[in-house]
Amino acid sequence: MTPVTADNAMIRTAADTIGHLAPATDLLPLLPVLVLAAAAFFLLLFDLFLKESQRGITHWLAVGSLLLAAAMTALGSGGDGSVFGGMFLRDTMANVLNAFILLISAAALLYVGAGLRERGLYKGEVPVLVLFSAIGMMLLTSAGNMVMVYLGLEMLALCSYALVAVDRDSPKSSEAAMKYFVLGSLASGLLLYGMSLIYGATGTLDLAALREAVAVTDDRMLLLTGVVFLVAGIAFKFGAAPFHMWLPDTYHGAPTPITLFIGSAPKLAAFAMAWRLLESGLGPVQANWALLLSALAVASLVVGNLIAIMQTNLKRMLAYSTISHVGFLLLGLVGGTPDAYAAAMFYAIAYGIMSVAAFGAIVMLSSKGFEAEQIDDFKGLNARSPWMAGLVLLIMASLAGVPPLLGFWAKMAVLRAALEGGYLWLAIVGVVFAVIGAFYYLRVIKVMYVDAPEGEQVQVRRDGSLRLVFTANALALLVLGIFWNPLMAWCQAAFA
Repeated sequence: MTPVTADNAMIRTAADTIGHLAPATDLLPLLPVLVLAAAAFFLLLFDLFLKESQRGITHWLAVGSLLLAAAMTALGSGGDGSVFGGMFLRDTMANVLNAFILLISAAALLYVGAGLRERGLYKGEVPVLVLFSAIGMMLLTSAGNMVMVYLGLEMLALCSYALVAVDRDSPKSSEAAMKYFVLGSLASGLLLYGMSLIYGATGTLDLAALREAVAVTDDRMLLLTGVVFLVAGIAFKFGAAPFHMWLPDTYHGAPTPITLFIGSAPKLAAFAMAWRLLESGLGPVQANWALLLSALAVASLVVGNLIAIMQTNLKRMLAYSTISHVGFLLLGLVGGTPDAYAAAMFYAIAYGIMSVAAFGAIVMLSSKGFEAEQIDDFKGLNARSPWMAGLVLLIMASLAGVPPLLGFWAKMAVLRAALEGGYLWLAIVGVVFAVIGAFYYLRVIKVMYVDAPEGEQVQVRRDGSLRLVFTANALALLVLGIFWNPLMAWCQAAFA
């Protein structure tokens, strides 16, 4: 009989560990994430061997990788399931959100590539950072554990900080990146502190186990204090008032193509993070966090709409309008029913598409040495390019909630959710500020069709592929507005 030695014991322990490792087939739900991660690492290395004039190769490979991952997600490649002991969950909600996150990121990358190359700012790291940002968003939407939430959030945040600072020679961009980094770090700290308090009250980080523990915990004071910090951290990431101070300066200071990216797809990930933490983990105290979200919704609607009216810079106007749209999105989360959550997710997707189109209009009319970010820059656009003016009209009308465009149905869905959830007063506030918010969007339309051009004449970008993307993006708001039922049904299936 072989004597048991320290070496034998070590070998046996290693063998037991290997025996308990999950087989590769158990990682299949991670397949789209793994494909995207492999593409990001490959492009990071591949770029080292390319000349400056060949950087377009990595750009198109990155776009293709995002579209491939989106197709795999939508088609269910790898199947649904959980990985790493429930830390990563792939379900219908994750599939819907991830598919749109990847599609919106691919469209945004097309704008980013064209806009930054024209300004001499395009670097090989840019598409890689976009890919890693998309991975972070996918981890957020599929998080089944607070550790995974924080991992996905920080991956997204760190890549976003670097993207905002891509124009290192611009004082405005450097200032925006610094503000974004400092206040983003503060938000992460609030979120992490809230998680630690909730862990102290319940003894678990797993969201499914947390839901059960919350219902029976005796330390309600510690738990509810953690909920307050958690909601504050979520509000920072959304850009909800009064935690919005980073958003206008960051959107204004960053290069417009980068603003386009950070202002669109991450809002879908922020919704997923809020739902995973608040409903999946803290559902039994819904009455408490719904009250906090109600206050945030009202503050966001008031601050976002009233300050947006006073803006003459289109990027800052869209930044403050983002705050107001976050207020509408929160109406759905406050509703607290499966249909209300579906309405909030529908709104997040609709806003992501509208945001890409809105900032895309600025990119389309900008050129090297000239940023078409003043509202007056759009004066007389209809006289120079009726087609472009028509597309911008669709975008602004959709953001304003004019029927039958996509934005109208998104607003209707969240207002109905608030009513059905018993928040009549909140729905009334939403309706009032929807009317007020329409003013500054209609002002852009008036400038294009009524006012005569002044100063430098903006020229529509001649890039054929980008014009095609922008046209499809704007027309999608009309098509999805007419045929909105399938998208809403998909969102409802996520919470069935």
